Amino acid sequence: MSTADDISIAVSSQKELTINDKTDGKITGRLMLAVFGAVLGSLQFGFNTGVINAPEGKIKDFMNVTHIKRTGEEFSEDALINLYSLLVAIFAVGGMIGGLMAGWWADFFGRKFGLILNTLPGIAAACLMFFSRHATSYEMVIAGRFLVGFNCGLYTGLTPLYLSEISTPNIRGALGTLHQFGVVIGILLSQVLGFPEVLGNGQYWHVLLGMCIVPCALQLLVMPFCPESPRYLLITKEQEDKALSSLRTLRGTSMVDADISEMKREQSNSRAEAKIGMLHLFKKKSLWMPLVISIIMHLSQQLSGINAIFYYSATLFKSAGVSETTAAHATSGIGAIMVVMTLITIPLMDIIGRRTLHLTGLAGMFVFSILITLSLVFQDQAKWVKIATIVVSLCFVVFFAIGPGSIPWMIVAELFSQGPRPAAMSISVLINWIFNFVVGYLYPFLQKAIGHYSFIPFTGCLALSWIFLFKYLPETKNKTIEEISSQWERKPKEGFVAKEDTGLVHFKTSL
Repeated sequence: MSTADDISIAVSSQKELTINDKTDGKITGRLMLAVFGAVLGSLQFGFNTGVINAPEGKIKDFMNVTHIKRTGEEFSEDALINLYSLLVAIFAVGGMIGGLMAGWWADFFGRKFGLILNTLPGIAAACLMFFSRHATSYEMVIAGRFLVGFNCGLYTGLTPLYLSEISTPNIRGALGTLHQFGVVIGILLSQVLGFPEVLGNGQYWHVLLGMCIVPCALQLLVMPFCPESPRYLLITKEQEDKALSSLRTLRGTSMVDADISEMKREQSNSRAEAKIGMLHLFKKKSLWMPLVISIIMHLSQQLSGINAIFYYSATLFKSAGVSETTAAHATSGIGAIMVVMTLITIPLMDIIGRRTLHLTGLAGMFVFSILITLSLVFQDQAKWVKIATIVVSLCFVVFFAIGPGSIPWMIVAELFSQGPRPAAMSISVLINWIFNFVVGYLYPFLQKAIGHYSFIPFTGCLALSWIFLFKYLPETKNKTIEEISSQWERKPKEGFVAKEDTGLVHFKTSL
């Protein structure tokens, strides 16, 4: 028998072992506790994304009254818009810094202790925002928003990373979606608590902002009882005994040989390629395509217009002619739809796949972004058009929740092996937060400049994102991280085209 035949048999045997000897994804109590502890960070991110929407008028009043007490004069309209836009968008500036540090933070402190340590800036931010009203200082609100942004920026890197590393391939999609589920639960809570009859009023708005202390306090209590990521322990720290112990705790069985074997193969590959920093990530040609895909995935989320809905939907609905109370309650409908749709997509993520769900979501958002523009333009033609603005906005959110809401956060951890993964996560999360800031800060000015046509730029971005991802986005469901990352290791002159029928990446030689 030839050497080639021997190699073929060995490869076939290895594939058979990988397929038949995988852990079946059993849901254990400790795994559930670890997921709950990690997802509290996602809830914190969602809460602080949505909390600033409903009490906008009351916070502006507080800013104005504070300025009158200091100077005897009111803010001009432009100055107040600019200051409030800063308060909203400074959250994303903190997120950029936290997101950029997430990879280093995860490797230096570990996934578990990194999450625990991150509760401290969250608690400090909550105190700043709560006491701002007593101190008559809107600067404290801005500082608190920056600090909680840093806290949430770290969470957007740490939580998906931890969830992906404690799961098995056949439930990785479902667990990854739980990050987004935590986000939408947080958004819904912020919207319900932000009702004028609850905390979104002139008397209690500072209590509403300070409520972000609760997820941090809960995480501080839960995470010490959760295991560290076994993949981090084995591959990054080279502590096999601790990795085995962590795996047995998470899986609820001592039969974890297949998991350890897969991690050791990734560890071997990681040693061969060495640890890759952010600058080196751009130098290695085989990693360019997964990096570009990761960045476009995050851009497709942030430039879709969803943050214009999250941050300013109350203002958008009021501009369509509905009352302030109706606008506040309609905004809570956004959070409720996000929760329901995210629950629906959890099992679909590992059945239908990431690629199909994401492209479906982008296509639906494209259609309804056009309808949002049309409903705003023709709102004076009939009374029912005002209600149609709310309806099409909610449909827009439905399609966001189908894929674009959750998949960009989880897919980066799937596209890269252990060596470049933290750096790739940091770059992708940084890009996400940069454009979170851009949309959060500029949308009020865009709305003022072009009025009812303010969603047209988002429509264009959705179309371009869909075209690129349709061509290049691979499917990652039910594949090990080793299987996914190995497909990028091809000749530099080869092109990358996503194969629609299987979801695999097809490499087309350009020679």
